[in-house]
Amino acid sequence: MRHRGLVLDTITTMNLVLCVVIVALAIVAYNSKKSMIALYIGAAFGLFGISHLVNLIGLEAELTDLLLIIRTLGYLIVIFALYKVWKP
Repeated sequence: MRHRGLVLDTITTMNLVLCVVIVALAIVAYNSKKSMIALYIGAAFGLFGISHLVNLIGLEAELTDLLLIIRTLGYLIVIFALYKVWKP
């Protein structure tokens, strides 16, 4: 049982690290290109990163409703960004 928890923690940690990298790249892309799309994507992955962090610190059971809102908002931001690319 512990092994499965360790695997899930490793996956969640990797997801958090990748979210941080994407947020950092989004900030660099915005500063370089002034692309609002980059900021939207960065904001969405920032929200996903928050949800991964909450899972890692063990508060997901207490914050289930908040996590649902955070993740939904993240997905809606990505949808909005893609819509802006599609329909400028």
